[in-house]
Amino acid sequence: MFKNNQQNDKVRVGIIGTGKIGADLLAKVQRSPFMECVLFAGRNLDSAGMIYAAKLGVKISDKGINAFLDQSNRCDIVFDATSAAYHKEHAKLFEELGILAIDMTPSQIGECCVPALGMQEAVQHRNISMISCGGQSSIPVAHILAKYIPDVKKISVSSVVSANSIGPGTLANIDEYYRNTKAGLNKYTGVNDFDVELHVDDVNLETRMFTSVTAWCDAADLDALHGPLNEMLMRIQRYVPGYRLESSPLVIDGGIRVDLSVEGLGDYLPKYAGNLDIINCAAIAVAEHYAKCLLDERHAQQVPTIKTGLQMEY
Repeated sequence: MFKNNQQNDKVRVGIIGTGKIGADLLAKVQRSPFMECVLFAGRNLDSAGMIYAAKLGVKISDKGINAFLDQSNRCDIVFDATSAAYHKEHAKLFEELGILAIDMTPSQIGECCVPALGMQEAVQHRNISMISCGGQSSIPVAHILAKYIPDVKKISVSSVVSANSIGPGTLANIDEYYRNTKAGLNKYTGVNDFDVELHVDDVNLETRMFTSVTAWCDAADLDALHGPLNEMLMRIQRYVPGYRLESSPLVIDGGIRVDLSVEGLGDYLPKYAGNLDIINCAAIAVAEHYAKCLLDERHAQQVPTIKTGLQMEY
């Protein structure tokens, strides 16, 4: 019987950006059966993320984007956890190198992707936008509300996160955060009018992420929402186990509201940092989907061929 000598191969992954997002992505990649991190790149070898990666035995570099020019650091996938401005520069190089870029920043370069709503983007595009933490938490619910409520006039999304779980990168890119979240909402709902808010709780520093999604409409059949919302919940929990619907859909003045929360896995980050965990879990789901497709393709090319005399070529 034909034996695939490379059945334990993994897709080569790099991470650029060594802050909270990057370090937590590394923790998640480390346990993936489909990926191995071959490079963790940033600018400061003394950063907490770099020290963490070194302890795990992962190759580190302070050469930033230039580290990916070294052929020994060849990657199939790179997670970019830097900033929107930097990713606009990095994306050009990743495209030239034939690397799938998974954009953790709100640069709006890549194709928006929410795993619960399909991952065809991962095999159809070379740059995938993970939108934002608020986008990953709200868009699946907004999609259901827009689909099952007639004539939704507007969708509002309001998220509350702990001050301890939001980094300077998010605050520096707050305008891009709002724009990218709205772009993702538009793609998956077809609605054109949105309000997006992000609130930082600097009192309850261990509060998990809370998000409210409101569909403004004249009327809605609440019973018609329960089944689709629960089905969507199960889809999301396959890759974000700590995702919860806090209540049934609520009728408010002029609309329908759904409240949800996100608790993290507690890998590199504390469990209350659900806002960071959900975007990372979504990114891992996309990367693993692409990795499995890539590995299947490579293994298919290794299938033996039948020759005259029934000899097998390996």
